[in-house]
Amino acid sequence: MSCEITLPDWAIAENKLLPDRIEDLEDRMRAVIQFSRLNFELDTGGPFAAGVFEKTTGEVVLIGVNRVVPMNMSSAHAEIVAISLAQQKLQTFDLGGPGMPEYQLVVNGRPCAMCFGSIPWSGIRSLVVGASGDQIETLTGFDEGPIHPNWQAELKRRGIEVVEGVLADEACEVFRDFGQSGQPIYNGRSG
Repeated sequence: MSCEITLPDWAIAENKLLPDRIEDLEDRMRAVIQFSRLNFELDTGGPFAAGVFEKTTGEVVLIGVNRVVPMNMSSAHAEIVAISLAQQKLQTFDLGGPGMPEYQLVVNGRPCAMCFGSIPWSGIRSLVVGASGDQIETLTGFDEGPIHPNWQAELKRRGIEVVEGVLADEACEVFRDFGQSGQPIYNGRSG
């Protein structure tokens, strides 16, 4: 038995085309949003993407995408994919370990309950969010789960910066397009 998370071929190629650094926060989010759009338009997963960057320098570690349906893996959300692949690439289970730079997770939509829980364990020091959970649910029909009502404060209490609403309108365009595409909404038990 084994479990392997992989990116689609197009995402591997696109990651290679990214600059070494993306210094502007909005430009980081634009790159993540573009990956989210390509992922659903190329039918390689849902409309979600997440990127891991060095917070201060903007050095790109990688951008991951949602792989739930093509991999038959309910845990293969974009955040989990990006964090896991970044940890493999950097050869550490703790992205906040001693001597490491602060890593930032940039997501096109607020993390669901599962992904929220993974952030403190990953070592990420900063979370940047595009669309809100309510926007995602309204535009797509996804069930984002029972996230803590004071999720921002819970992350901040653990030393994780939270920046919300970065290019939310652009992120919502992708969610709106996905919601109108007729592609499957893969909530648990198809509900």
